[in-house]
Amino acid sequence: MNITIRKSVEKDSEKIWNIMKELAVFEKYIDSFAITPEIVKESGFRKDSPDFYCIVAEYNEQITGILVYYFLPYTAQNRPAIYMKELYVDENYRGHKIGEKLMLALKEEAIKNNCEQIKWTVAPWNEGGKKFYEKLGAKENNDWLNYEWNLKHNA
Repeated sequence: MNITIRKSVEKDSEKIWNIMKELAVFEKYIDSFAITPEIVKESGFRKDSPDFYCIVAEYNEQITGILVYYFLPYTAQNRPAIYMKELYVDENYRGHKIGEKLMLALKEEAIKNNCEQIKWTVAPWNEGGKKFYEKLGAKENNDWLNYEWNLKHNA
């Protein structure tokens, strides 16, 4: 299978959104999923400083996987880091090392941008994801706990 890994372009917006929606179903947050194809276009491609960047895997003009990330420009190491927000491969294309290829492309992007590290979170129930990242050489970081402060806007 000849998979192409490349940076996404605006015309990919709808296909990226479709995979984001698949991920929302997989990770069980589809009920709160508020992203639209237009939001993907505006936030990722039409802003001077995009809210996110995306690397895609493509096979026969079909996007089979996405890796969404953004930069953390200021860290204690005085070097940027990358935060990987989403990595998802369409279930019909798993087993072809697409996730690994996307991660290696992200690693190249991090090195090119003088980043100190790549960070991300994994759902505790996602055993397949944890094994995949450990196989790549990533280590679970238990030094910090994740907190959220969810703010509801009441009209």
